This record gives sequence, C-alpha cells and structure tokens, in this order.
Amino acid sequence: MSTPLPLLPGTLIDGRPATLGVLGGGQLGRMFVHAAQALGYETAVLDPDAASPAGRVSQHFIRADYRDGDALDRLAACAHAVTTEFENVPADSLASLSARRPVSPAADAVAIAQDRGAEKAHFARCAPASGVAPAPYAVITSEAELAAVPAALLPGILKTARLGYDGKGQARVATPAELATAWQAMGRVPCVLEQLLPLALECSVIVARGRDGQAVTLPVQRNLHRDGILAVTEVYEQNLPPALASQAQAATIDIANQLGYVGVLCVEYFVLQDGTLVVNEMAPRPHNSGHYSIDACDVSQFDLQVRALAGLPLVAPRQHSAAIMLNLLGDLWFDGQGAPRTPPWADVLALPGAHLHLYGKTEARRGRKMGHLTLTAPGADAARAVALRAAALLGIEAF
Repeated sequence: MSTPLPLLPGTLIDGRPATLGVLGGGQLGRMFVHAAQALGYETAVLDPDAASPAGRVSQHFIRADYRDGDALDRLAACAHAVTTEFENVPADSLASLSARRPVSPAADAVAIAQDRGAEKAHFARCAPASGVAPAPYAVITSEAELAAVPAALLPGILKTARLGYDGKGQARVATPAELATAWQAMGRVPCVLEQLLPLALECSVIVARGRDGQAVTLPVQRNLHRDGILAVTEVYEQNLPPALASQAQAATIDIANQLGYVGVLCVEYFVLQDGTLVVNEMAPRPHNSGHYSIDACDVSQFDLQVRALAGLPLVAPRQHSAAIMLNLLGDLWFDGQGAPRTPPWADVLALPGAHLHLYGKTEARRGRKMGHLTLTAPGADAARAVALRAAALLGIEAF
C-alpha cells in the first residue's frame, strides 16, 4: 500500500487523484493545502475541530481525534503521503501511518521536538560540528535533580519539557526558592531550566530536507517576540551580519542532517550581546516566521513542505523583495474599551506592497493568531517605512 515516490502532481494513483494528507487543521495546514492544491494535488485533513481552517478548504476532511485508529485508517486510504502541521501531534499516530504511507517528518524526529530535554540533548550533540550550542541547561524530573541544579544556571527560565508554546509553560526564576516554587506550580512535571543569557536579538532559519539528503534553506529571519508570541519578522539583505547568517544556516542544516530529517524544519536562535549564536528550539513544521516567503520568495516554505513530502526536487528559494511580516492577533479585533471591531483593512490594503492573509478562524480571541500581514518593497528602508505605517493603522506597537 506504500506510495512510490516521487508522487507527481496531477496524476492518478490507483484511479484516484494524487492526494496529500496533513494531520492538523490550523493555519499552517491551511497554507499547506493551498500550496498543494496550486500544484494540482488533492488534499485530506484530519482534525477534531469541525471549523478547522484547513479542513474547510480541503477536498477531504476527516473530523476525528489524532489517535482515532479508524480515522487514521481513513486518512491512509485517502492520502498517498502524509505530513503534520503542528509538533504536538501524537508521534505514535505518525508511526502508525508510516507503516502504510510515506510520512514526513518521521515520528522519531517529531518525538525529539516534543521534549525539550531530548531537543537540548540533540542540539548539544550537534554543537561540536556546528559550533552552535544551546544555552546551559538542566533537566528537572525529580526532587533530587531540583536540588542538584547548579547555582550558575540562575537566574534562568524554567520551561515544561512538553506542550509549551508561545510563551506558555514558562517562568523566570532567580533563586533556588523561586525555582522550587515554579516547579511546584507547574505540577512537578518534567521541566528544563535554561540559564538566562544577555540577548541582543532573536532569529530563525527554515530548512527543507529531502529523502535523498538534499537540503535548502530560506534566508535568515530576524524576529521580535512580545509576551512570548512572535510579533514581527524582518527579512532583507543585512538584517543580520552575513557571517552570523551563514553560521545559522549551516547549523540548521547540520541539525536536520543529524536527525535524518525529511520535511520542513524551523530552528530558532538567540544572538547574544557579544555576537555569539545560541540555538534555542526547533519546530518540525513550517513556522510563523517563514510566512513572509509566500509573498517575498519564488518558493515558499509551504511549497517546500509539499515538495519534500511528495519527493519532488527541492530548489533553493530566491527572495525577490525585502519583507516585514506583522503577526495579527485577536486583540486587533477589539477596541480600547474591549468592544468588537473590524480592523481597518481597506486602509491597510491601500498601502503599497501589503499582502493580507487571514486564516479563516471563526472567533477572534486575545492572543490568538488570526492572520498575518506581509509588507514587501524593493529595499529594507521602504519595507520598514510601510510596515510602520501599517502597524500604526492597526494599533500594533512600533518596532
């Protein structure tokens, strides 16, 4: 039943159109579906939410839990190859599907990304070759490990080993007493304590790697987070020193290679005040910071996800426009008094180089990612100027 690769677009397999499946129906799944359909594939989405953004635009939608065996059987029967759009999909579901269909990324790679301890250990293994290490850290799973935490790791950031994202499941701690209190407050679940470092900025790199080991990257993305959520991504020539950007891209390829990774992977980094690059975390999927590639590159991160899954050639994306992306959170759908409002889209879309992407979510909530706005221009200064105008119109803090 396994599908031979490459799975060419617009072909019939056993009398059915070539179909790509995705576990997860959020905005990343929606943009994957659009990229796959643009090439001529049909798509299938498995998600428990009847109003899932990806499910609403896919030819096939299976509404079920990710561990539902019957639903996984239906997805395997419908889709000729399967990927995921979020890292917390059960790894055993991916493993089950991989016995029947090509699956990327593989279950074991996703399992590492789901556990901060395993993730940090992988980064540490890669450090001798890449020259880029994680922040000093300690894994805490017991009272004994809590008591053995080196004093040099404080002040630090305590993070749950699993299920944390967008700043959730984290606490800053400065003393052993604060560390103990925070671990208790997190339910004494396995955690990772990372030493707090003097940060200058944050960046990320998206790599796509094929089954043949070929790997290509997008340009390095310079990121600004607010309250643990990505707010702004800037991508243009000299957004980072060239040597640092090259080091980040090489380290990302090495991290993917040593995982034997297949698919799209995002690795996030810290740049310290002394210019040192530190690897922070990875996401086994396309990433919010790569959304600009839809409008500013000739091949987007979602095009690469489709190609890697289907076994098609990977080509290095070429950025044709300077770009700044603004994340659009649900807060923008409320005025200063908390009353619902519609953001001033007509004014925003009157700006040159404005590309609005709304994700089809039916309810706006504060902190919820509702869409993104990419501003493109021939150069960095022009992109920044128009992005600041867009931010002012929307009520987004300047950057």
